[in-house]
Amino acid sequence: MPVAVSPAASPELSAARLPPAARTEWRRGAWSRRRSVVVAALVTGDLIAVGLAAALAAQVAPATGWDAWEFGSAAAVLVVPLHALFGIYACWGPCPIDRLRLRAQAALMLAVMAALALSIWHAPENLLAILCLGAGLFVIGYYMEGLVRLMLMRAGLWGAPTVLVGSPEICGPMARRLLRDPKLGLRPVGLISNRPDGDGTESLPVPILGGLADLPRLSQMAEVAIVTAADLAPGEGRAAISLSDVRAPHVVVSENVGGLPNIGLNTRNLGGALGLEVRFDLFRPGHLAVKRWIDLAVTVPVLTLAAPLILLLALAVKIADPGSAFYRQRRVGRDGRELHVLKLRTMYADAETRLQEHLERNPAARAEWERFFKLKDDPRILPVIGHFLRRSSLDELPQLWNIVRGGMSLVGPRPFPDYHMASFDPGFQSVRVSVPPGLTGLWQVSSRSGGDLEVQQEEDLFYIRNWSLWLDIYILLETFPAVLTSRGAR
Repeated sequence: MPVAVSPAASPELSAARLPPAARTEWRRGAWSRRRSVVVAALVTGDLIAVGLAAALAAQVAPATGWDAWEFGSAAAVLVVPLHALFGIYACWGPCPIDRLRLRAQAALMLAVMAALALSIWHAPENLLAILCLGAGLFVIGYYMEGLVRLMLMRAGLWGAPTVLVGSPEICGPMARRLLRDPKLGLRPVGLISNRPDGDGTESLPVPILGGLADLPRLSQMAEVAIVTAADLAPGEGRAAISLSDVRAPHVVVSENVGGLPNIGLNTRNLGGALGLEVRFDLFRPGHLAVKRWIDLAVTVPVLTLAAPLILLLALAVKIADPGSAFYRQRRVGRDGRELHVLKLRTMYADAETRLQEHLERNPAARAEWERFFKLKDDPRILPVIGHFLRRSSLDELPQLWNIVRGGMSLVGPRPFPDYHMASFDPGFQSVRVSVPPGLTGLWQVSSRSGGDLEVQQEEDLFYIRNWSLWLDIYILLETFPAVLTSRGAR
């Protein structure tokens, strides 16, 4: 039985009912309007970031020979074509981590161009101002882009309308992942199925738009088409998909192979075959050494500056509940070694007794604890100061000392207690303890930080498989808004 096309499948594909000429004109006009708005918003955010970065540079390192207005105007003239050259204004394509890398490269090139234009070797006093401008543009521009992207998401303009081509069993989970992470810039609007019937498709997150016979007509109505690699060959009960029938401007072939990195893969020509070069950079000794040096370079000065605040918070804890303001919790460290994590105390001294009594009285709380190892209403937490420390994550500040000592890193999977680790399967436990645990991690800063054990495992595996210095920088930058909004904190 052929799959029927849903007449109200998606606003982006509603033009399928128009005549061919009108369809093409409608499609081009819709794409052009969306791209124009997205690019204009990104450019506006960059110009605001340039102004703020120039003002910051003028205050931190006043340069000789020009004022702040001239400084900002010259940078604004250069930054837009530079970002366009690096693909930062692309309306789909680079993921947030790649966009961060492109921003850093563009900021570095802008600084180099400014140094050459100003003959910095003749006026070395201007070097600090140029460095401040580049660094400010990188950081402020990154957060400004995040704000612009959030506004575009709420307006329904971020993300290229995308159709998925293949079997519902593969395309369904892929559509859920893309809908769950709109930052990727791909917005699923429907599925073109290679299965001749629609049985078992009721739970799909997007409608089935048609079968393979409709592929040339329907695929040209989307900006991006994602074709599952497994469906390019014929299988039992289904026909093969031909890439020559896909008429979308951008076509992505997706291979869902467990264990492979998602970022930084390189293709290799193997004669008549396609090869993927895979590298797990986090396990390379040289990279771990660089990661360690960065940890020390950042942590030592931050710990020095944070010491007075830590002592003040420790005093507040002692006032709220007698006893030590600090406690050392036993956690599982790298290679399964015992790690004593240093934290400011946020719970009563008899916290474990309070927890067991609460779980025995409340079956719903026990179920919540067994799934998340967290409680929304935790009776162990100290009033006021305990909740404040947890919401602000300031109770984690003493762990900077764990980083200095080498037991932890700034970024990595969070160290868990034995009972938490025991809930994972042995294979994942082995992978998780193969890298240094971190003060912050991908799961903590993601929109899924309230997820259960399965989500934690998925996020930690992504970090381990795809590690790079750019991923660490991305997580560090995302940590600040996560802390400010108390994302996932309990």
